Amino acid sequence: MVLTALRGAVAFLTRLPVGTDERAWDAFRRRPYAFPLAGYGVGLLAGLPLLVPVPAPTTAALYVVAVYLVTGVAHADGLADLGDAAAVHGGPDERRAAMTDTTVGVGAVLAVGVALLGLGLGALALARIPPPQVLGLAVAAEVSAKLSMATLAGLGEPSHEGLGAQVLGTSPGGVALAVGVAAPAALFAWPTPAALAAVGAGPVVALVLQRWARANLGGVGGDVLGASNELARVLALHAGVVVWTLS
Repeated sequence: MVLTALRGAVAFLTRLPVGTDERAWDAFRRRPYAFPLAGYGVGLLAGLPLLVPVPAPTTAALYVVAVYLVTGVAHADGLADLGDAAAVHGGPDERRAAMTDTTVGVGAVLAVGVALLGLGLGALALARIPPPQVLGLAVAAEVSAKLSMATLAGLGEPSHEGLGAQVLGTSPGGVALAVGVAAPAALFAWPTPAALAAVGAGPVVALVLQRWARANLGGVGGDVLGASNELARVLALHAGVVVWTLS
């Protein structure tokens, strides 16, 4: 069942051609630990360009490209929708309406633009860290991003019916198990605690987004899940780099 849940997670979180079916989807949505478990492989694939012996700016650009080649843009689209919702002056109904509007607003452009800038600058700093810790931090950041989604899946209340509602509402115990699955990634920059800081960023993003979404959207939906993945990756990279630099 673990492998079935992992296959469902990889199909949901990436563009990798693993194939999926109702059994894999059902196993995945009931097991939040599959989020960070998939993050190990995703982080490894996305982080491989960081080992290429080219100038740091080129390495950073290759990393950003690799991230979206592996994961696709579905979660970035969630961040864009959340940016539009945040720009609306109104209640939860008006904000959710903005999220379903196909028009791309300034909130979406700003949210995605700032996230990409943060990701690129984080990757530039990361590229200056020697191997194998550089790859370890890339994996830890991706595990952190997926742990953020798992945290929302276990603790968030759905704002409306939809794809996100099918993943939400597992249990706090499921979050604890997801934390346990993510815990080994905290050692990937040993002997510094940089990877620990990176992994810890994910739940922080999830809890902040959960509180904001409850107040402004009436709960968590698929777009909030996607946004948590994008924002947690950026915060995890920067947290890891800062702790590495200070260690």
